[in-house]
Amino acid sequence: MARTASLSGFPEWLPEERLVELHVLDTLRRIFELHGFSSIETRAVETVGQLLRKGEIDKEVYGLSRLQDDDGEAGSDAAKAAKADPHALALHFDLTVPFARYVVENAGYLAFPFRRYQIQKVWRGERPQEGRAREFTQADIDVVGDGELPFRYDVEIALVIAEALNALPIPDFLLRINNRKLAEGFYTGIGLSDTAGVLRSIDKLEKIGPAKVAELLQSELGATEEQAQGALKLAGIRTADTSFVEQVQALGVSNELLEEGLSELEQVIAAAVQRAPGRVVADLSIARGLDYYTGTVVETILVGHEQLGSICSGGRYDALARKGNRKFPGVGLSIGVTRLVSRILSQDLAKASRSVPTAVLVALNSDDSWGAAQDIAAQLRSRGIATEVAAKAEKFGKQIKFADRRGIPFVWFTDDDGKHQVKDIRSGEQYDADPAGWTPSEGDLHVRVIKG
Repeated sequence: MARTASLSGFPEWLPEERLVELHVLDTLRRIFELHGFSSIETRAVETVGQLLRKGEIDKEVYGLSRLQDDDGEAGSDAAKAAKADPHALALHFDLTVPFARYVVENAGYLAFPFRRYQIQKVWRGERPQEGRAREFTQADIDVVGDGELPFRYDVEIALVIAEALNALPIPDFLLRINNRKLAEGFYTGIGLSDTAGVLRSIDKLEKIGPAKVAELLQSELGATEEQAQGALKLAGIRTADTSFVEQVQALGVSNELLEEGLSELEQVIAAAVQRAPGRVVADLSIARGLDYYTGTVVETILVGHEQLGSICSGGRYDALARKGNRKFPGVGLSIGVTRLVSRILSQDLAKASRSVPTAVLVALNSDDSWGAAQDIAAQLRSRGIATEVAAKAEKFGKQIKFADRRGIPFVWFTDDDGKHQVKDIRSGEQYDADPAGWTPSEGDLHVRVIKG
């Protein structure tokens, strides 16, 4: 089980826990690259103006300032002034906004549509709890076009993420997909003009319930009771196939944007049901709070762990990245790696087969044998076998106990006549071995992450 961090919201893993996290990261990296996504990394710092262009998230952004400014004033005073300064620096709270800036600045060097994945830490000033940290790792994939981006990429992104999640040591998951055009067109069709405000209210549905959302729509956005109930009826539609189309049409609202969004969502669900059966539902309550989403929106839950919240989210954004009259529409999804790993560890959903990468400890007969032991270790490492050499020529029993404490499965011995033997300290079996050819079983060669 994961330890409680000494500084709340900033998790640190023990070595065996880190091995689980690395397995998750390596798996995601492998799947993303199999689908042709290139890796990039953007800087951790952006300007406040850049970060706050879209979405109401200013309360969660960590400003960046020195403890003392150039005039000797306290950093806290400088921080207060920084909030009003669009050129002040802050840590990024997600990877999508920095990626949009990266695309604009490097457009002349990129081939479009540009497929990228990005795995980095981000920072967000949230109240720490399980699944919510202040420093956490995200793994994003996006496809960005120059001028236009075919809708087919919305479908592909969902399928890639379904494949990636399916390869992780996690329980069943469900991608819940909606379309902002569908929702905004519906709200406009029933007479609610502040569609962004309605979406933000609907986004709170699972947290506060339909009754309080209806109150918000009426008190803050001026909706009538009939309009509020209409918005909630739309949000209540959820199907595992394309039958949501008929249910939406049965609500009797006519709007061009609604029809466009309905058609797009139908295409995503139809393809996903065929290629990732049981992994996708059309859920018209999904809104996504950030304003930059313009079409497909996705949230993903772990079945049986719904209280954890979304483990993967994102969608289509058509206007986030612009350079003059040139626009770069994109679609992408982001996996909350730290949220996932925290749940894997706290619920013992998976664990590493051993606590260190080392497979073999080369024991020392005497301190004079250290050089020869290093030669043996070099031979083993040349074939990809992670090997350590004992630090002191203690009694063999102590050297074996050291290997056991470290989680190293094999100890290598060489007698004064140059005869080699290797001992599996788990079973006690000891047998002759040649350092030029011996290899442990595939299961012991590398650390494995075993699903619970």
